[in-house]
Amino acid sequence: MPLAQLISPQQLAERQVRPGLVILDCRFALEDPDYGQRSYAEGHIEGAHFADLERDLSGPVTRGVTGRHPLPAPTALVERLQAWGISADSEIVLYDDGPGMYAARAWWLLAWLGKRDGVFLLDGGLKAWHAAGLPLSLNPPPSVRGNFSGSADPSLLISAEQLQQRLGQPSMTLLDARALPRFRGEVEPIDPVAGHIPGAQCAAFNENLGADGRFLPADQLKQRFATQLGERPVQELVAYCGSGVTACHNLFALSLAGYPLATLYPGSWSEWITDPQRAIATGD
Repeated sequence: MPLAQLISPQQLAERQVRPGLVILDCRFALEDPDYGQRSYAEGHIEGAHFADLERDLSGPVTRGVTGRHPLPAPTALVERLQAWGISADSEIVLYDDGPGMYAARAWWLLAWLGKRDGVFLLDGGLKAWHAAGLPLSLNPPPSVRGNFSGSADPSLLISAEQLQQRLGQPSMTLLDARALPRFRGEVEPIDPVAGHIPGAQCAAFNENLGADGRFLPADQLKQRFATQLGERPVQELVAYCGSGVTACHNLFALSLAGYPLATLYPGSWSEWITDPQRAIATGD
């Protein structure tokens, strides 16, 4: 079974009564941290649990040390997954408003802990669900505890120190998932320093999507990332973004394209710039 899988609104609607299905609502807004919880309370897909980016899918921020969304402690994340009813054999569907950036973070965290089959992103998210004329619910999700037990896979990560040592190596492909103006350092609406990590290429995550907000076909994604990789091995690819969230969208898209799961720099730009000794670049 492929690691990255999509599910359409119609397919999800047909599976909603299937036992063992767990749905996570991952809606969030950086500019309004309570948006997701508020929106969930106003209506969600029947049976969905709410997974908050900052409370559930990230760990505590240490100012001047970590990025904006450090990884959660594996034990704490396993506890949350169990509370949501997830077991080793659960089928899981993740969604957000549409682009998939927060749902992809949840997908990556599950893969990091070893849950690598039966996990789907709702293609097009809640926007596609609405477009299909499907209903929302105000009902609370089922209260059934799961027995999932996973352990973090350190091979999927690279630290700032490790990345710093690899800068300039010709075999490494470093992909930045932020939009081109932020990558170039022309604007920086969130972090105190603008620019990118030297040697990186801009691979804006929203370019994994078509005009309808759904993921591009696998062959188009393959062509996109093949251009970025050139002759370099995908095993040497490192993905980052502003805080380790949208980089997961690129990792999901890479997996959709048939590539193996590449490496994440979870601290990303917001951690990189906490040390003024680390080099930065601007422009292309």
